[in-house]
Amino acid sequence: EVQLVESGGGLVQAGGSLRLSCQTSGFSFDDYAMGWFRQAPGKEREGIVCISSGNAFTYYEHAGKGRSNMSIDYNKNTVFLQMNNLTPEDTAVYYCGVAPLVCSWLWTYWGQGTQVTVPS
Repeated sequence: EVQLVESGGGLVQAGGSLRLSCQTSGFSFDDYAMGWFRQAPGKEREGIVCISSGNAFTYYEHAGKGRSNMSIDYNKNTVFLQMNNLTPEDTAVYYCGVAPLVCSWLWTYWGQGTQVTVPS
């Protein structure tokens, strides 16, 4: 059973940074692409960053380009998202997700999410 559990959200001041964690289990990083996306109230899902299966390629969407970094601790099966220079527009629920092999941004599994709030 695939399980994804995000943590690390909270209140972040504008200009600050976030570091989120996603504890994973039940699948192999060789078979699934792993990524982060977010959803703000009343808005569609927005991709941030994704690493394809086998750590072959990293893709950034607009939300994450130039100010985010994704890493994987294979020993702990934990995925991290670092995002810098946050603004109130970054307020959203942040999710980690997996998709078969490639970064299709069509997630097969995702966690419960962690709220990040950047006050204006």
